[in-house]
Amino acid sequence: MASCCIREVRSSFYFSYHNQQVDSCESTLKGYTILILAPVFDDSSNNHIFAHVLRRIAHFVDREHQEIVSLLQTLPVDIFRSTVHRLQTFVAINLFPSRSDNSTSAFVNGWWIPCAIRTLALFNHANEMINGRIIPLAEMAIDSLNYIDGERDYFEWKHRKSRGIIGGFTFCQYPFVFSINAKRTILKRDSEQQMIINARRSMIQKFQNKQTPNLNMLFLNLYIRRSHLVLDSLAEVTKKRDDLKKKLRVTFVGEHGLDMGGLTKEWFLLLLRQIFLPDYGMFVFYDLSGVYWFNGASTDNIREYNLVGILMGLAVYNAIILDIRFPLVCYKKLLTPAFIAEPMTHLSKTKVGIIKPTLADFRTIRPDIAHSLQYLLDYDGNVEEDFGLTFEVSVAHYDTAMIYLLKENGSKIDVTNENRNEYVELLIDFYINKHISKQFEAFYYGFHSVCSSNALLLLVPEELEMLICGMEQCNLSSLAKITKYENCSPNENFIKWFWQVVEEMPSDKQRRLLLFVTGSDRMPIGGLSEMTFKIAKISSNKCNINDLLPMSHTCFNQLLLPPYPTREILKEKLFLAIENCEGFGIE
Repeated sequence: MASCCIREVRSSFYFSYHNQQVDSCESTLKGYTILILAPVFDDSSNNHIFAHVLRRIAHFVDREHQEIVSLLQTLPVDIFRSTVHRLQTFVAINLFPSRSDNSTSAFVNGWWIPCAIRTLALFNHANEMINGRIIPLAEMAIDSLNYIDGERDYFEWKHRKSRGIIGGFTFCQYPFVFSINAKRTILKRDSEQQMIINARRSMIQKFQNKQTPNLNMLFLNLYIRRSHLVLDSLAEVTKKRDDLKKKLRVTFVGEHGLDMGGLTKEWFLLLLRQIFLPDYGMFVFYDLSGVYWFNGASTDNIREYNLVGILMGLAVYNAIILDIRFPLVCYKKLLTPAFIAEPMTHLSKTKVGIIKPTLADFRTIRPDIAHSLQYLLDYDGNVEEDFGLTFEVSVAHYDTAMIYLLKENGSKIDVTNENRNEYVELLIDFYINKHISKQFEAFYYGFHSVCSSNALLLLVPEELEMLICGMEQCNLSSLAKITKYENCSPNENFIKWFWQVVEEMPSDKQRRLLLFVTGSDRMPIGGLSEMTFKIAKISSNKCNINDLLPMSHTCFNQLLLPPYPTREILKEKLFLAIENCEGFGIE
């Protein structure tokens, strides 16, 4: 019966398609929306009919697409999710058709998949317009795209974009279809290509100057004295700004050792720990939100803000996870704009990092003030008489309070029931944009001096945060499979007890363990398979083994574990160590 119905309506699709000059009525739009929700299209034998439905929807005009998006926003979550999955399955089946069925292979590079992706884009638009999203962002991605040549698709899209070519289809035109893993791979390949280009450029320059090339010119070599960490880092980065897009290699002056990744990670951890110290005054930590924010009163550290931006850029560029606690709104600002084609030296007058913040954004930084602002907005009484506010704000500037006007003559304008929305908007804009504009501008240019790439256009703020800070989810159940051992074996009792204790740990304790050993409580985007983890046995002739605590070398992801005689002692000492490690746990 379903097949008969589908055959009957198929002719109407053709009629509608060849008469596109006539706007579709509301009932037609609802009809097509209902059709793509139909479970009958879960059967791949109906794919040829489904393709024509998707083709018609994809060719609607913008106004009609907006009406469909409005309809999709009203769907129950389970129907919305199942329809997204149906479209993703349609793409996957036709992207990789089975050998036994070649009937659809001719359409793979034609209109079937592009029309499905364009229809899926309507669901993504509906999902993004809802505050809090209907389904998580990750569920919009098509996992099967992890197996296509994403690099080729990216460079084709980049080529078309740079030359203003209109038309054609690439998956990168619809970045939501890529998983964070696929985007990370694209960004990595783009970074590697830029590294190769810069290394080749250095080699050619050496030959032109009749100089002997050496391996050092292929790297960004930083020589740092531990006693002058920030000063030397600033000097080296400033002096070698043209080399920022080369592979990073760090040398601590006066110390032997080749940087195989450990010294680079240690440099990141030590430098960030020093810069984020409260005494340094660059960032303010808010206990209620658990995040750092830019100190608007710190006007003497502009070069250091630029350095922090460069550090974050180098971390992305060199695939290093950082333990940085910025709110999501910071990454929104960092992607505004996501990419600027002009050279950084020509952008002194370009406004960057300016967003239209919401109360929800501000709540991630100052939930206490946000709560008060929400109370002001909801207040039923007389705002002017009961609150006595004007369009100005008082901000602590070290030992004094500075008064800033939120608008012209703000000190003479009372906040009333009628203008309180404007007051809240201006106050939030002051904290998130205006008060820190110089600091964030330096930070922005530092980051983009390293990471300037079209690949950033594929990312949303949550994904940029994951690339820099890793994944919040922490499950160490498979950690034993990738662990390497030194001076011990997995068959020894204290090693067996250790893994038993780890398995029993709640998620928060596992995060503390990860922080203790690696310097960050987040996992790489690719999960545990992307990590290195080592356990080494330690002992001492000077004291009883039961008096020793576990230690770690975070720059090498190495846990130093004493061979405790019982499981209970091991658990007690391990918990004591991970709960009392400070900062980044550098040893």
